[in-house]
Amino acid sequence: MLQDEARAHVPLTLLDRFCRAVFAACGADAPTADAATRAMMHGTRYGVDSHGVRLLDHYVTAMQGGRINRTPRLRKVAGLGAVETLDADDAHGALAAYTAMTHATELATQFGIGAVAIRNTSHFGPAGAYSLEAAKRGFIGITFCNSDSFVRLHDGAQRFHGTNPIAVGVPSAGDNPWLLDMATSSIPYNRVLLYRSLGQPLPDATASDEGGHDTKDPHAAAMLAPLGGEFGFKGAALGGVAEIFSAVLTGMKLSFDIASMGGPDFSTPRGMGAFVLALKPEAFLEKSVFEGAMTRYLNTLRNSPAREGARVMAPGDREWEVAAERERQGVVLDPATRQSFADLANRLGVTQPFA
Repeated sequence: MLQDEARAHVPLTLLDRFCRAVFAACGADAPTADAATRAMMHGTRYGVDSHGVRLLDHYVTAMQGGRINRTPRLRKVAGLGAVETLDADDAHGALAAYTAMTHATELATQFGIGAVAIRNTSHFGPAGAYSLEAAKRGFIGITFCNSDSFVRLHDGAQRFHGTNPIAVGVPSAGDNPWLLDMATSSIPYNRVLLYRSLGQPLPDATASDEGGHDTKDPHAAAMLAPLGGEFGFKGAALGGVAEIFSAVLTGMKLSFDIASMGGPDFSTPRGMGAFVLALKPEAFLEKSVFEGAMTRYLNTLRNSPAREGARVMAPGDREWEVAAERERQGVVLDPATRQSFADLANRLGVTQPFA
């Protein structure tokens, strides 16, 4: 690696330290700084860059404006057996989701299943972070969230659903978890912003202009297409699943009622909802049977025949490989993110250790 290239790679440890320092400097309490940093670092570590540290400046803007409560008091407001409702007090979405998943796994330890509906939360970043947290503890974790409208319906010509992610993490003995983290849109909106900052065209059939027609120009993208291309009715329906769990079941705002993530109002809380679920495999069958079946499933999947020049991968395999490389080499920040970090450091008086 050339010397200039080596300097361009920022160690993950330094990114983590910088993010925590920035949150502290803008007045966030320790739990908020920890959760928000962990969620962003999940995105950056595993290659979900659209939901990684590039969001730091946005979160600071939302905290300083009042949209996100920097010192929230999360509390249980309802519950029945294995079910709980958590009021997040307009906390950063990562703090709400990590807290809810902890509660869900505690409930699942007792009941075999734990379900937590989250009220009054905000953007939580990568949904996979919370399902992975459950899987690391030996539980199957499922996470839903809706967001402000940016995805048209199948054959639609206006924004309707948010990108409405669904994430599932499943533990696998002696191996990395099986991890699905998907937007129900063709791509997440933050990826449009990422492609804009990189000056790259969008993939085919992922975004539409104001008339609902496909466009590859990230600057012309007025809405996203639902997952599925010509069969986008499937993605639109999956977006509805996330909508029902996140908004209808929590009593929070539907996607088309949520204020835009990009502002201009950063003073009013967005009133978002989310939902997490944890399942204890041993509540359904012997642990050894579950682990044996997962091992055989993954081994067979990864060793199944592939097309010429291709490779069959399980959900999560790409992320583990990206994480191993970035743990070793660090990560290259796009120019816009580097500039936003420099501005934050100057404005908040925080040392930027990798400038």
